[in-house]
Amino acid sequence: MNRFQTGIALWLTICTSAAVAEDWHPSQFGADDTLGAINHLSPALVLEAAKLIKTGKTYALGVETGSKSPAYAPRTYSMTVLQLSDGTGTPYGSNKATGNDDLMVTWMGIGSQIDGLGHLGIDHVYYNGNKAQDFVKNTGLTKMSIDTLPPIVARGVLLDMARYLGKPILDAGTAFNQAEIEAAAKAQGVTLKKGDVVLFHTGWLNIAEQDPVKFMAGEPGLGVGGAAYLAMLGAVAVGSDSWALEVMPAEVETEFVPVHQELLTRNGVYILENMDTRALAKDEAWEFLFVLGQPRFVGAVQAVINPVAIR
Repeated sequence: MNRFQTGIALWLTICTSAAVAEDWHPSQFGADDTLGAINHLSPALVLEAAKLIKTGKTYALGVETGSKSPAYAPRTYSMTVLQLSDGTGTPYGSNKATGNDDLMVTWMGIGSQIDGLGHLGIDHVYYNGNKAQDFVKNTGLTKMSIDTLPPIVARGVLLDMARYLGKPILDAGTAFNQAEIEAAAKAQGVTLKKGDVVLFHTGWLNIAEQDPVKFMAGEPGLGVGGAAYLAMLGAVAVGSDSWALEVMPAEVETEFVPVHQELLTRNGVYILENMDTRALAKDEAWEFLFVLGQPRFVGAVQAVINPVAIR
């Protein structure tokens, strides 16, 4: 390719990229929407999902969050227990009340978490064309913060990618996209629908307990094509038993968290990270009622969560 051809190719790439950058907003839910794919939820879908409950068994999908939790640097966690007395002082009142309080200093993105729509953007532009300068303040987000979200109650679907690909723990860098998602769903006898919360089991969470450094160094996960496919189907949220959901390293070496951009920024689909899917996978619980009432910290970008699956 000569210099002229190279220049034309570069110009076409820039033009194409610019076109792609503009076609994701305004949102399908309207130019003023701040909730994204949560708009797919409805009382009718909740009632339908509730019919999946057959045994009453519950599964906590959240992992413990603490000072030893693997976390993306520089995120840290600190807990201080404040005693109302030192354990030997005079109790309060005639009923001799004693007690403790606690002070926690932490990043919201440690352990099991939900990523809100204000978390990742494209060149400082976030879901539905919202510019950072208009809603990101050092005191909290003024739009799309976690406290503004309604509860996420929906049909949950677990896709066991480790089982489908024949390994107890998938290797870091293993990507799954539309073809693998469709094949795994078919093998499990489930059909993905609008309004679903889709979770992936890769076995990667086991690495967190064995080797936290290795756990954070990479991971198997969702590819950009798979993310676009799930968004097209109308998924409300997508999660995995890994710290970033998406495949690490990225499919394109020069890109950084492109799946986050595809889900959060372009499509308003929420991301659930570090979901403990092991018990669900063991029980072959492919469909269940998913319930999440996220903490309502005003202005929060993310939140530590413990969603519950009920079947």
